[in-house]
Amino acid sequence: MGILSLLLLLPLVSGLDFRYHHTKELEAFLKEVQKNFPAITHLYSIGKSVQGRDLWVLALGRSPTQHKIGIPEFKYVGNMHGNEAIGRELLLHLIKYLVESDQHDPVITKLINHTRIHIMPSMNPDGFEVSVMLQCASTIGRYNANRKDLNRNFPDHFTTNNEIIQPETKAVMNWINTGMFVLSANLHGGALVASYPFDNGNRVTIDANGVSKTVDDDVFVHLASTYANNHRTMNKEIVCDDMNYFKDGITNGYHWYIVKGSMQDYNYVWGQCFDITLELSCCHYPSEDKIQDFWDDNKIALIEYIKQIHLGVKGRVLNQKNKPIANVIVEVQGRTHICPYVTNKNGEYYLLLLPGVYILNVSTKLLSSILLYFVYCPGP
Repeated sequence: MGILSLLLLLPLVSGLDFRYHHTKELEAFLKEVQKNFPAITHLYSIGKSVQGRDLWVLALGRSPTQHKIGIPEFKYVGNMHGNEAIGRELLLHLIKYLVESDQHDPVITKLINHTRIHIMPSMNPDGFEVSVMLQCASTIGRYNANRKDLNRNFPDHFTTNNEIIQPETKAVMNWINTGMFVLSANLHGGALVASYPFDNGNRVTIDANGVSKTVDDDVFVHLASTYANNHRTMNKEIVCDDMNYFKDGITNGYHWYIVKGSMQDYNYVWGQCFDITLELSCCHYPSEDKIQDFWDDNKIALIEYIKQIHLGVKGRVLNQKNKPIANVIVEVQGRTHICPYVTNKNGEYYLLLLPGVYILNVSTKLLSSILLYFVYCPGP
């Protein structure tokens, strides 16, 4: 009886302590999670890095291997800059927390019941392997093995980007272009702020205050604020250096500094996916004895941010025979996107909105527009 009780108290996922995990350890951990939790996890690679390392993703949900109609798809991407290491570890601990809390914590159980969550701990494993701990401002490891900045490597709507698309970038672009993702965030280091699109802009998007606004600016401010307000210190406006002050712990990307070819803009413009950038540590590569503190700072915020995928409205467009219609434009009047948001192969649409009164515009090339008036008022 004593031995049985002891076994029940052991963690369900072993071998994940608060230290940095290199590629082989990261892979071993992810494979162990899939082995121990096959009903709710699915491990897959979206491609290879320049040096041939897998770009691993762990999907979590009641249908982890494939999309289920009505279940929105979420993603976290870490370690895009190889030397910005804390996000990599936070995502490993988030995985552990989610799988061990399922069926025990009703909040996590509900989240896994109604969301498919994809977690990529490292987009730049080659860069991480050459990075150096406690190099707080160095660029060693920031770039991929071809010395390219992956967050300047995506196609840009506002400015021609002549950079050669890198293998890591191409893999993520293909992943985004599946059209399945609704909400996302990418984890960085070097500041303490939640940054939202646009990172670039033009005379149409840039206002008098130097903010490059999307048509969904209210939603993006809410998303960034959700993370900052649930983080233990982000909204307290901690300044990492003399140059950067962020009111309430959030910023518009362009207003902070211009980025051509960023991943968050690519997600939003071409992927129908709302994406923000989370800067989570003043030091790019903090010491290992700080990792647990960073986890404690971010745990609630990471969960609360995922929950925002259930804002707004979702539905399907079907024909008279109840068959799904793909590529139907479904947008809210006054929120016309650069690339119109369209239904997927299942006829599904997901629109992130704050509570309010809206007009939904449904249209195809062959049919005239249908306008639907609705009030979005979420329940408790």
